[in-house]
Amino acid sequence: MRVPQSWLTDVLDTTEAQPFTAEQIDAAFVRVGFEIEDVEPFGAIDGPLVIGRVQSIEELTEFKKPIRFCHVAVGEDAPREIVCGARNFTEGDLVVVALPGTTLPGGFQIASRKTYGKTSDGMICSVTELGVGDDHTGILVLPAGSAEPGDDARAFLGLPDTAIEVNVTPDRGYAFSVRGLGRELAGSLGVGFREPGADIDPGVAGDGGTAVEIDPATGATRYTARVITGVDPTAASPWWMRKRLLIAGIRPISAIVDVTNYVMIESGQPLHAFDADRVRGGITVRNAHAGEKLTTLDGAERVLDAQDVVIADESGAIALAGVMGGASTEVGDETVNVLLESATFDPVRVFRTGKRHKLSSEAAKRFERTVDPEITARASARAAELIVQIAGGTLESAWTDERLPVEPTPVIAFAADAPDRTAGIVYPEGTSARRLREVGCAVEEHDGLLAVTPPSWRPDLRQSADLVEEVLRLEGLEDIPAVVPRAPGGHGLTPEQRRRRSIGRTLALDGFTEVLPYPFMPAGVFDTWGLPSDDPRRASVSVLNPLESDRPELNTTLLPGLLEMVGRNIARGQRDLALFTIGQIVLGGTGSGETVEALDVTHRPSDADIARLNASLPDQPLHVAAVLTGLAEPAGPWGPGRAADAADAFEAVRSIARAAGVDVELEADDRLPWHPGRCARVVTTHDGEPVTVGWAGELHPAVCERANLPKRTCALELSIDALGASTKLPAPSLSVFPAVLQDVAVVVDADVPSARVAAALGEGAGELLESLELFDVYTGDQLGEGKKSLAFALRFRAADRTLTEDEASAAKMAAVEHAASAVGARLR
Repeated sequence: MRVPQSWLTDVLDTTEAQPFTAEQIDAAFVRVGFEIEDVEPFGAIDGPLVIGRVQSIEELTEFKKPIRFCHVAVGEDAPREIVCGARNFTEGDLVVVALPGTTLPGGFQIASRKTYGKTSDGMICSVTELGVGDDHTGILVLPAGSAEPGDDARAFLGLPDTAIEVNVTPDRGYAFSVRGLGRELAGSLGVGFREPGADIDPGVAGDGGTAVEIDPATGATRYTARVITGVDPTAASPWWMRKRLLIAGIRPISAIVDVTNYVMIESGQPLHAFDADRVRGGITVRNAHAGEKLTTLDGAERVLDAQDVVIADESGAIALAGVMGGASTEVGDETVNVLLESATFDPVRVFRTGKRHKLSSEAAKRFERTVDPEITARASARAAELIVQIAGGTLESAWTDERLPVEPTPVIAFAADAPDRTAGIVYPEGTSARRLREVGCAVEEHDGLLAVTPPSWRPDLRQSADLVEEVLRLEGLEDIPAVVPRAPGGHGLTPEQRRRRSIGRTLALDGFTEVLPYPFMPAGVFDTWGLPSDDPRRASVSVLNPLESDRPELNTTLLPGLLEMVGRNIARGQRDLALFTIGQIVLGGTGSGETVEALDVTHRPSDADIARLNASLPDQPLHVAAVLTGLAEPAGPWGPGRAADAADAFEAVRSIARAAGVDVELEADDRLPWHPGRCARVVTTHDGEPVTVGWAGELHPAVCERANLPKRTCALELSIDALGASTKLPAPSLSVFPAVLQDVAVVVDADVPSARVAAALGEGAGELLESLELFDVYTGDQLGEGKKSLAFALRFRAADRTLTEDEASAAKMAAVEHAASAVGARLR
């Protein structure tokens, strides 16, 4: 919102013409929470700048472009001779003349000089050359009779002045007006506020005015129509109005259009003027018919949507409500009768119509942010009064004010000391009531409680928290002390938080890098994996408004996003990768499936509401996933390095289990997207029952090929929630007695997992066994077809004595015997 400083100070209740500097106004806006985009002085001109009247014009036709040699009276004995290239003025017009010795904005100095074969003794100025606006269409022509030749142009033009541009946030639509900004400025500076047009009585609508009908389905709630007859279509807007419009970024067009724009900026209420003679019958506010066409003021023919709201007469749509008027009823050079519209339209419908047709207008900006429904009639009366003053005509006494019933503004119960408790400051008694009245609220006090009714122009004030913010903002947010909260004693991380951090720290120390993939799955990823149609991972949850149209589904597994990041890194030349991520997945088909309507946010929902809402949500367990590809051990002078394989994924699983403080077992399994011969199911025990917590291993070659991943890529994914955690970790047991080391090699069938063999040996060895590790696997002709040899290192130790070799050997043989009966092992 860009306005001149002089317009803002006009609404302040002070006796001085310029009571505050631009710097003071800037600071005042910032103090109440508004950001200033720009403070730009304009119109600072040194030297003689006067009003002139064009007495004669001689056209110089011998040059490539039209040039005029003018005689301009400037209040001296003889007129000045001035060469000018503009053509938008005629003999008798009043213009602004910069005489020699004048320095215009930008350091442009005026001197008497010879040009185009003539001596130019000054310059006729445009608004751009005066630094007032960006209108390059021609020089500035002043209304006839508004000044006399030789008058000081600075005083007439109101120069110098300052343009102040305020960044208005979407929730403060009222500040898209001088009325709104002036009220904020007055409160910040501690002066009174003069409501623009407050002395205007809109009167009471009666019979005989324009017939108006509002379709409730449009969301429009009010429409006023006034008719002004016999206006002068050639009347020019006064300079003070044109100047303010130019600074606001609006190009003056004609007196009638300029008045509607001026009142819109002044009050925040958009208005529209129709040529009354082109309107057929009454006015109807309705939804557009699908396929209905309308040519708007920008000359474009638009095919309307059924969701567009239009202003229509008997001929059809004549305007897009709140966005732009139609060309068929446009006010033009022959308009003598004007139908003035002032209405209240639905903000959402206006916003969607503008987006749908790629139309943006000053009116739409204000309607989108909600306009004050109580100023509709007064703004109409203000505009009608200005039109009659400037363009003449007669205001018809009968006018129309069609209103639909709306819900009354709710009364907010507010504790007077709520701002004090929020900010940690003790404000003087009565501060809350005083500040809320400053913004226009009606306040009733009773025993420290306030009943607050927000004003009609503040739709953003709907709950107690909004009122707290208003009081703190006006009292000064910069005065609220910055105090670091003191952490209460005895509180720390929850067991779940500690477990998550421990897992992440362990993987990082093992050489993995944490990444954060998208929580949405790429399209067709499960087809790439070749999952069957009934696989539970395909039961995903879709979001209604996805960030990307091709990713509407939430993750049911962390691997798709992780594998995408692997592909992205490889495409950028990074071949050796060890990545991991920890995050929630969303399991479709879980939860109650009940659709719960939006809960009222003005108070805490009941326990039953919360329980029903939680029950409707799908399960969202916490998972950890990791991917390895390339070299697990780097190459260098020491050797060629070692490629990552399934064993690395299995060891990462064990590291995660150790970090969580639980024991896991790995069992051979067949599950896509893993290789059926190099995939392990990860199992733990809860309450004596085995629980599958995830899978690990090498990815299927076909999956790697279809997903453009390197061969032998390995991955794992575990459910941290299913993995669980031990809150009482076993204390380490240290023995002062030496250990006895024994090796044993057993032969088993090739399809027997080594983990089963190790488990059988451990069960048979008894309590003297301290550790058991596989250190060699051998296959060959010596063993026979379909056989393999597994060599294990066993460590035995007794807690109360020195163990003998015989005791260790007996325990080893007991282990072999048990393995023989359990998995068919024989001693090699």
